Amino acid sequence: MPEEEFHYTSASKAESVAPGAARAVAIEALKDGPRGALIIAACAVGLLLVGWLFFYFVLFMSRGHVG
Repeated sequence: MPEEEFHYTSASKAESVAPGAARAVAIEALKDGPRGALIIAACAVGLLLVGWLFFYFVLFMSRGHVG
């Protein structure tokens, strides 16, 4: 029967874990958090819209009326 081996992570040692931030510092750092995510999401949606319009006008409109 094989011997049981115990594995320890670096987080199990107190010196490997960063100390907690003060409440005021954490609130200040997270104050503008959602704004950056919204800017990135808006840029991604804008690029998708521009790409869709490009394909629509270049590929589909160039074929003319179907029917």
